Amino acid sequence: MRLLRTFRAAVAATVTTAAAVSLTVLGGGAAQAATPLPSHVFAPYFEAWTGESPAALAAQSGAKHLTMAFLQTATKGSCTPYWNGDTGMPIAASTFGADISTIQANGGDVIPSFGGFTADTTGTEIADSCTDVNQIAAAYQKVITTYDVTRLDMDIEIDALDNTAGVDRRNKAIKKVQDWAAANGRKVEISYTLPTTTSGLAANGVALLRNAVANGTKVDVVNLMTFDYYDNATHNMATDTETAAQGLYNTLAQLYPTKTPAQLWGMVGVTEMIGVDDFGPAETFSLANARQVLAWANTKGINTLSFWALQRDNGSCAGGAAADNCSGIAQNTWDFSHIFSPFTSGTTTPTNDFSVKATPASGSVVAGASATSTVSTAVTAGAAQSVNLTVSGAPAGVTASLSPASVTAGGSSTLTVNTTAATVSGTYNLTVTGTAASGSHSTTYALTVTGGNGNQCTAAPWASGTVYTGGQQVSYQSHNYKAKWWTTGETPGTTGQWGVWQDLGAC
Repeated sequence: MRLLRTFRAAVAATVTTAAAVSLTVLGGGAAQAATPLPSHVFAPYFEAWTGESPAALAAQSGAKHLTMAFLQTATKGSCTPYWNGDTGMPIAASTFGADISTIQANGGDVIPSFGGFTADTTGTEIADSCTDVNQIAAAYQKVITTYDVTRLDMDIEIDALDNTAGVDRRNKAIKKVQDWAAANGRKVEISYTLPTTTSGLAANGVALLRNAVANGTKVDVVNLMTFDYYDNATHNMATDTETAAQGLYNTLAQLYPTKTPAQLWGMVGVTEMIGVDDFGPAETFSLANARQVLAWANTKGINTLSFWALQRDNGSCAGGAAADNCSGIAQNTWDFSHIFSPFTSGTTTPTNDFSVKATPASGSVVAGASATSTVSTAVTAGAAQSVNLTVSGAPAGVTASLSPASVTAGGSSTLTVNTTAATVSGTYNLTVTGTAASGSHSTTYALTVTGGNGNQCTAAPWASGTVYTGGQQVSYQSHNYKAKWWTTGETPGTTGQWGVWQDLGAC
């Protein structure tokens, strides 16, 4: 069964020789007493290649737990995984370490996920790429100890699901990690994210689980991708989730005959693709579907509820096709997150929450002039609460203020932006953040200044032969650009909004 999905990552185009992982699971690496995940957890996927902060989006959306996608090798044959296969994003505190620590300090956690569609179809899923079980296990252990996490996810589909040698190596490596964790008093969980039919796993998914049983590998959660069925049928995506999960339950009951019904449902996870999935409008997961799935998930007592992906939880492309940054349906930002978030506490009752919006969301002024925008708030869940408003991102020569600076959710404030004649021409994104007891949410106001003095193009000019890594900035044809991931030879302004270069505005 072929499932086309948008789970993708940037693959390095240069050939490098990866150093062998020095950490071994035969005693290397400290075992820390990390906090286990809740027995029922909502953990949407975070697209790790976008350059966005997982901690910031977790706070804005209210999703305390995230599944981080994806870890894979940079080249086929390597035993060294990187975030998105990008050699500039190693498994290290310097890559997402601060964000993950912030999420953990706020009572949440992350689930690093190995694999994904791109890795699974290019031979860069680590157990397909690396033939040394010890090095695979060492890579898993390094992620656990570097980020102090208690669960790893294995997103296995397409070619990787049919690679029986890779399946066996992966399960053997997981067993080594589990033995290490047990010897060191550390809790480590493993989830397998697998494609499904509307009636349960296909034969290759069942075979993967049988291999785990044969290797003595404990699988804590089997997470079904309840979307991209590609069967040209009419779908109620919520009902299909229930029938797919029932089929999985029946399979698990055969594989683990001593487990109780509650224990079997406690091994089940489901991941939806919110809005329009890759097949098209016939497979659309709606807000009503989300409410039905939440009620069902609580009734059954499943372990994990997730969706692809946090960056898609908005309605900015209503009526469109599946995209990485929007759902394709009419919705408010974070609607799906707000519906699913109560699952972690085992309820359907939402906590208090609110939204922030700037109208208009952009403005253009001649240097020396002023602009205003109305910042409105709304209650999105629970009851109204006090919201403190702040604004950041104003460049030299620009001042921004809010009046009033505190409102009750449902109220509004006026954003006033003043410029001086010395303000440099260009486009600047001002961030208005609302903070309340339930967390914080932000909106952006794009200010364009014309007729100013000086030049904003302070970044080095783009050079076609230079290798750029994620976060580096260049100037090209009077615009500043920022690289989202590793690139060379790709001209800024030609890669499109989903491409490697993010346009930071005119200069």
